[in-house]
Amino acid sequence: MMTNYFIDMHAHLDRLEHSPEEALQLALKENIQQIITIGTEPQDWPVVIQIAEKFYPQVACTIGVHPHDGITWSEQAEAQMRQLGPKKEVVALGEMGLDYYYNKTPAAIQKDCFRRQLQIASELNLPVEIHTRDAEPDTVEILSEFKGRVTGLIHCFTGTQWLAEKALDLGFNISISGVVTFKNADDLRKTVQYLPMDRIHVETDAPFLSPAPLRGKKNTSSHMIHTAKVVADLKAVTMETLAHQTTANAYQLMPKLNALLASKS
Repeated sequence: MMTNYFIDMHAHLDRLEHSPEEALQLALKENIQQIITIGTEPQDWPVVIQIAEKFYPQVACTIGVHPHDGITWSEQAEAQMRQLGPKKEVVALGEMGLDYYYNKTPAAIQKDCFRRQLQIASELNLPVEIHTRDAEPDTVEILSEFKGRVTGLIHCFTGTQWLAEKALDLGFNISISGVVTFKNADDLRKTVQYLPMDRIHVETDAPFLSPAPLRGKKNTSSHMIHTAKVVADLKAVTMETLAHQTTANAYQLMPKLNALLASKS
């Protein structure tokens, strides 16, 4: 079946300026027909799951502990993640990873939290969404420990081509946000040109990182169309081709998303 709609691979519907209902209506007008809303700490997992349950299958979710919130990791959180991970709406774990730019949690705690979540993903056979900032060597080192056991995507990719090459080698896909539209993102645009079409995704990270020409405004999933146009131009493909390929990539990477595909068959 030929799919020509987009999926926003990473948004925070619980933090938007608009209500989730309004955000979804705006997204549909731009042919963005599915959104993955992201959990970042145990406290918000029930919230993102509730949103996904209400709007499933247009909305799916993830549950994870962001590196900023690594201090919230506990045995209770680990048990809760194992319990909630099998729910049909939970298509991945994350976002998780390392952030040495803000360093809101000590690096040692970030690494431990990251490894523990990857272990659960391995056991539950779930992909992951990875956040990495100013931590490329350690991110690659930890992901290498799980090579062949965990796949997923590097979300909101802003790293070096070295990181992109390592991530691809480890079986990870790359998700591109509105940053690719920024004037100072020439290196990122070169990396996008390098990426294989069958390993690329598009996202918003809404309400953050609105793409040009909407910088300075709160982001929402409908704005992803501006990012997609830039990515399509960089890959020298039509928007229809990009939509088809990125949707196929998403369903291959996250099998639980297939409910939407099945509903349109």
